[in-house]
Amino acid sequence: MGKLFGTDGIRGEANRTPMDASTAFSLGQAVTHVIHPSNRAPVVVIGKDPRISGYMLESALEAGVTSMGGTCYMLGVLPTPGIAYITESMRADAGFVVSASHNPYSDNGIKVFGSNGFKLSDADEGRIEDLIFSGDLPRLVPHPNGMGRAYRLDDVIGRYIVFLKNTFPRDLSLAGVKICLDTSQGATYKVAPAVFHELGAEVITIHNEPDGFNINQNAGSQHTEMLRQLVVDTGSQIGFAYDGDGDRLIAVDENGREVTGDQILMINALQMQSEGKLIGDIVVSTVMSNLGLRLCCKEHGIKHHAAAVGDRNVLEAMQHLGAVIGGEDSGHMIFLRRHTTGDGILTSLQLLSCLLKQGKTLSELTKVMTVFPQRLINIDVETKPAIDTQPQIVAAIESAESELGDLGRVLVRYSGTQNMCRVMVEGPDVATTDRLAGAIADAVRAALC
Repeated sequence: MGKLFGTDGIRGEANRTPMDASTAFSLGQAVTHVIHPSNRAPVVVIGKDPRISGYMLESALEAGVTSMGGTCYMLGVLPTPGIAYITESMRADAGFVVSASHNPYSDNGIKVFGSNGFKLSDADEGRIEDLIFSGDLPRLVPHPNGMGRAYRLDDVIGRYIVFLKNTFPRDLSLAGVKICLDTSQGATYKVAPAVFHELGAEVITIHNEPDGFNINQNAGSQHTEMLRQLVVDTGSQIGFAYDGDGDRLIAVDENGREVTGDQILMINALQMQSEGKLIGDIVVSTVMSNLGLRLCCKEHGIKHHAAAVGDRNVLEAMQHLGAVIGGEDSGHMIFLRRHTTGDGILTSLQLLSCLLKQGKTLSELTKVMTVFPQRLINIDVETKPAIDTQPQIVAAIESAESELGDLGRVLVRYSGTQNMCRVMVEGPDVATTDRLAGAIADAVRAALC
């Protein structure tokens, strides 16, 4: 059987297999068949980010769903976590997200949520893949009198805004707080400004005029240069940058300095610990998290678990360990008592509540964790052979690890969504870290490029 799903749904270049209309149509059919309740027509919702190819893919998914007798609700542009919330709150049987997150407009992707608002399990994804590649879908379609209908919902943004506002403590107010937002020309461009405005903040927003092509273009969580300057120029207390689908947050402090996902995770975890809400005194991050996070956890008596990269792996570890907070340095944060998936806006609200409760600036709060110098180099590769089968790369890694000893670490891994090798090195100082990362990257290029 073939393989469609990667570490975070299906992703690829738009209008090319597997991100073409025919694959999306088959996916809509297969998901609808797999989740079909025994006593009624299945209900499916579809949302997207603003990229141009979203029109094609949502229409193809809708055609697949209705051809299998499903009732389909089209949500329009909405952040990924908003689609997860609507899927669960509407008691739908599944929810589709058409988005390629932080990738450029020329890519797209499809993620699937189950009725509980969580992403589908590996087993369910396997069943769907097997059905698509089996060739059985054409014979499973119902008689024309069993086909479904599609509707557009116009009020879902309001529902999601209410949900987000209800995650912010009612005894706190954002009145007098000046906030800068970078919505990355993406799915948060309407929701985020509305949420903070309705909670009383003064809001300044950039990159909030998507045209289908400019999503993530020198904007958002991966390009915070303009936001950092804007925070300083306007005298704002804080800045928030989201990625294209709104499940990731990178914050900027009042001095225009970028705050990492690991720092955001620890600020919130320590606040929860002080309030007796850090169940099990455990925090889940990934193997990519900074060494400083582990040391911070140890200092405060918090157990730490490092999961494999990907919010799916973080969530699985949290559920297994009974943790209520987890995240990635890239900005994905999961507050499991509040939502089923990472949510950039929700994370912003939780971070703001920490500032207000402690009466401190963000730069002051970040001092709880020392960030070790880290260098991440992404290298485009043609193939992805096992790293341990490449002697030149293995030798470079062993040399770096020998030099670092206990004062740093090395991680070399492939991207789960792109033909890319990621080289990450942490060390005692910037010069050493950059030098060792560069040596490993050179070895990767020599072996794989």
